[in-house]
Amino acid sequence: MPPLRTALLQSSGRPGSVAGNLKVLDEAAARAGDAGAGLLVCPEMFLTGYALGDQVPRLAEPADGPGAAAVAEIAVRHGLAVLYGYPERDSDPDSDPDSGDGPGDGPGRDRERIYNAAQLIGPDGARLANYRKTHLFGGFEREWFTPGERPVVQAELAGLRIGIMICYDVEFPENVRSHALAGTDLLLVPTAQMHPFQFVPESVVPVRAFENQMYVAYVNRTGQEGEFEFVGLSCLAGPDGAARARAGRSEELVFGEVDGELLSASRAANPYLRDRRPGLYTSLVRAGHS
Repeated sequence: MPPLRTALLQSSGRPGSVAGNLKVLDEAAARAGDAGAGLLVCPEMFLTGYALGDQVPRLAEPADGPGAAAVAEIAVRHGLAVLYGYPERDSDPDSDPDSGDGPGDGPGRDRERIYNAAQLIGPDGARLANYRKTHLFGGFEREWFTPGERPVVQAELAGLRIGIMICYDVEFPENVRSHALAGTDLLLVPTAQMHPFQFVPESVVPVRAFENQMYVAYVNRTGQEGEFEFVGLSCLAGPDGAARARAGRSEELVFGEVDGELLSASRAANPYLRDRRPGLYTSLVRAGHS
């Protein structure tokens, strides 16, 4: 199985303009396809922009909405899979219900919820997986979004098991370990990481990849957007903890290889997952410790 050439699009696009962001995505997909990439990963909320304020409800759309159709056309035109972030509108109260009184439960949200979501579109335009952010960060997200309830969402692509989470989710070690135990080979993490938390892409993400024996593609926004200053530093970290691709602080398209053979060899040599003793960790899930 040949390595999966993966493109990381570090960009904040055109905040507030879906058409503008689709144009940026189309141009990046053309460059990625020409460079032999089979997968293009975009940042958190790339379809619309992140710092939307009260524009979130207006710009939110269903998982099968016009944004998804436009991204599917781009994926097919350039012959590669695309992972993009967007605000997902869900009017079905029985779909991925939240726990009740937690963040995101505002007036009317029992009838129509909005999730901070990321969707993977295959090179044939098929919708392969849709993930809803489970750990919301800060007042803006808690005001407008409902937290998702499925920690592990996966799809198959190019012989690899692909997992998805969003930004803050990767900072919880239990989250990533759940993916490792479910067999995720490549974890896609669209993000909107801001100052002063640059230690996350610099240090935390490579450690997550190493301790869970997987590749992690962490793809950030960059520059000033509303009240937020995004720090860039997108990276593709390998199971050896090394950054296989690393962006700087500005807009950039970087490439790295996800090598299934290297991953298998690393897992055979590294005993972390085999040496676990789950019976010692039961306090992590007891009441008062969750």
